[in-house]
Amino acid sequence: MQIFDSHTHLNSEEFYDDVQTFVDHASELGVKKIANVGSNIKLNERALDLAARYDNMYAIVGWHPEDSKDYDADAETLLEQQLTTRKVVALGEIGLDYHWDTSPVETQKKVFERQLAIAKNLHLPVSIHTRDAFEDTYDILKQANVSEIGGVMHSFNGDPEWLKKFLDLGMHISYSGVASFKNAHEVHESVKVTPLDMMLVETDAPYLTPEPYRGKQNEPGYTCYTVEAIAKLRETTAEAIAEATWDNAHEFFHLKES
Repeated sequence: MQIFDSHTHLNSEEFYDDVQTFVDHASELGVKKIANVGSNIKLNERALDLAARYDNMYAIVGWHPEDSKDYDADAETLLEQQLTTRKVVALGEIGLDYHWDTSPVETQKKVFERQLAIAKNLHLPVSIHTRDAFEDTYDILKQANVSEIGGVMHSFNGDPEWLKKFLDLGMHISYSGVASFKNAHEVHESVKVTPLDMMLVETDAPYLTPEPYRGKQNEPGYTCYTVEAIAKLRETTAEAIAEATWDNAHEFFHLKES
């Protein structure tokens, strides 16, 4: 069984000084490819560094809504350069976060829209973060005609109604460890009705650790438990979910299988 963790953060402080240990453990658990996601200058640079050092790693670079207050012309120039680097597979994670009051809402919207425009210019798909902001996120993606480049709703936690809205925009849907949480009923219902050819899996490590390790630090290898949880909800096998999401990730990121 081969699994593609489509969204994780081995570039974060929790992992960066001991990456090989987590890579080895991931491989033991069937997680063979990893996309590390940036959010600001430091984490973008680290994502690029890991992609250069490891054959099975890729980079997603962009400015997270929480960091959007620090996005300026110099940051944009650097980002545009980084996005042309080998093994960069998407722009992200970008979007809106109304839960944490770290950047003004209007600044978040402006930076989100600007990065969508950059992605369109470079023909790159986008990885979308949204928290307590479904309506505004949807409106901005629709206005940007995101279907022209493709995108993924990272760690989707909405109900089937919101699922349909984002699918109608041509978005892929990625599920994290939340799919394994016992009380995540809306997510469970969305998992059951998500078209299998539009589904990705992820850890978002070090966050959102799936059962049976919920409450402990997450890591890329634990994508296998999300795969198992999805398989159970859909009454199929983990192998079937792993194979489909592996193929979907390669198609979404425009990668050749190896």
